[in-house]
Amino acid sequence: MLAGKHVVFLGGDARQLEIIKECINKRANVSLVGFDNLQNPFIEATNRDLTSDLMKTVDVLILPIVGTDDRGYVDSIFTKKMLYLTEEHIEALPEQAVIYAGMAKPYLRYLCEKHHKRLVELLERNDVAIYNSIPTVEGALMMAIQNTDITIHGSTCIVLGLGRVGMTLARTLHGLGAKVRVGVRQSDLFARAYEMGVTPFSIEELADQVEDVDLLFNTVPALVVTSRVITQMPHQAVIIDLASKPGGVDFDYAEKRGIKALLAPSLPGLVAPKTAGRILAMTIVQDLSQNDGKEGKRTG
Repeated sequence: MLAGKHVVFLGGDARQLEIIKECINKRANVSLVGFDNLQNPFIEATNRDLTSDLMKTVDVLILPIVGTDDRGYVDSIFTKKMLYLTEEHIEALPEQAVIYAGMAKPYLRYLCEKHHKRLVELLERNDVAIYNSIPTVEGALMMAIQNTDITIHGSTCIVLGLGRVGMTLARTLHGLGAKVRVGVRQSDLFARAYEMGVTPFSIEELADQVEDVDLLFNTVPALVVTSRVITQMPHQAVIIDLASKPGGVDFDYAEKRGIKALLAPSLPGLVAPKTAGRILAMTIVQDLSQNDGKEGKRTG
């Protein structure tokens, strides 16, 4: 499904390198934009400038995890050049072209919808989120070990949320011998926590649950660890917030109380970029295989 296709990479970080390797292995024709300072260049790929003429030849356009910002700026750690994806670039893409990004800002979504281009937000896929929960949890454990003077075994841990990351995290902490309580809202998640061997409670009761906590991990992208909750926590407790920015913790109040609170989004790309890149590469190849020859919906 990639042999002979023109795949263009526009910006990115170390995760893109694994996707580039996979596309080359699948015999795609690979062009790189924003990779001119790469320490180990890919001899099978061609460095190009971002132009509308280049976009006219694209079958697959792969953007960084964040896609673009609200003005079309594309980040790349491999160049000092400013990269901007404009409406003219999107309009120039062939009808069958597919655009991949980890997530899309309204700017990119709007342009893809306006010009009827298929946009795939990889981090919105359930399979990617589950795969990514593995390096996320390993990174969270690394942070917990680095920022405490106790073992995880025997510690009292609270996990807020039992989604893809929360479930992997609660199961791992339990396997390491921690005493794990899980804050949830839905009755089916109470049942799932019970089945996993951890203790569920309602997030609304969080302030009553933190009196003896050693490590509190948040995965809920809303303010749940409020000043009222932090007031009840012991001073030696550590909070690790895994939710997307701005997180779900009152960081200013935690600092006032002298409680260490760490915001740690996007851990897969930080602690295991090679694995994170392989996950994305596998997902892109699977998606292209499933949609090869089909007229899929143009955004999503």
